[in-house]
Amino acid sequence: MSFLKETYEFDAIINDITNHARFQELKMELHHGISRYEHSLRVAKMTYYMTKFLQLDYERATRAALLHDFFFNEDMEKYTTSEVFRYHQYEALKNAQECFDIDSKQANMIETHMFPVCHKMPKYVESWIMTLADKIVATHEMYRYKAALTMGIWIIFLFNIITIQK
Repeated sequence: MSFLKETYEFDAIINDITNHARFQELKMELHHGISRYEHSLRVAKMTYYMTKFLQLDYERATRAALLHDFFFNEDMEKYTTSEVFRYHQYEALKNAQECFDIDSKQANMIETHMFPVCHKMPKYVESWIMTLADKIVATHEMYRYKAALTMGIWIIFLFNIITIQK
């Protein structure tokens, strides 16, 4: 299948989600140095390619991957910083179920994507693949974007300290 056909197919699978008003709000949520919307799109794309290559249920896997972090900062205010890692997937699942038709396989993919941090184990091969895709994408984002952002903040801080002392 050509790249353009795959791009069209990927877009057709996720189009109703990416155009949903509530999901669009993720563009304003910071996550790994970029928006949560962009992070979710990257995980969905990697999940799509991996599951399609392995001839698995790539359509449902792609949709679940897109929704795996469908939560908002206000959803997480009741949790401590460390609890966010263990519980955000349940908030994402709740939001996904409120806005979209989520089956049990997709629910398992969303609620177990933080394994082993969350103690619920993935049941499906697609769940394991999405978990792996999320870790790969998050690692890349943390290295590429958040490290650069952190370094930029430190450089500005040091510049201000030096400038103030002169």
